[in-house]
Amino acid sequence: AAGWVQDNNSQPVGVTAWFQGNPTVFPAHAGATNAYIGANFNNTSGTGTISNWLLTPPATLVNGATLTFFTRKIGSTFPDRMQVRMSTAGMSVNVGTLATDVGDFTVLLLDINPTYQPDPAYPVVWTQFTVTVTGVATPTLGRLAFRYFVENGGPSGANSDYIGIDTVVFTPGVVAAT
Repeated sequence: AAGWVQDNNSQPVGVTAWFQGNPTVFPAHAGATNAYIGANFNNTSGTGTISNWLLTPPATLVNGATLTFFTRKIGSTFPDRMQVRMSTAGMSVNVGTLATDVGDFTVLLLDINPTYQPDPAYPVVWTQFTVTVTGVATPTLGRLAFRYFVENGGPSGANSDYIGIDTVVFTPGVVAAT
């Protein structure tokens, strides 16, 4: 809705994608107890690579623009990981087709727990993150993306459990007058 796009490229694809938050797992950061978006180990089946994308609506990207959000995971022995990526390819929703593809989202802005460290490397309480757009020479239409990306994940894997994202705010950068 409202220009957001979801694409689950997990291999193999599981029985879930992004879903409404489950307040029995943990309550939302703000608003109603289920007012967050979640993803979990069932984004793939067996043991696989989770690559579940949540793309923001298109926005004018300029150096200094920020994306602020809160995220957390459930406390467990299964490490989680999430990336924030950027595409400057206009309204593109190209994230590739394989679990390891990034399509047009080639710029990595943030990688939470890339080495799969145990808790609390991925926070187990709602924690605020802010990423700043850089490397954009001129104002450019593009998208930012959350990517739940977990290798060796799934119900039979050593990694992946349950994450949530809440209170997402995009703040446009200032375009200098010429």
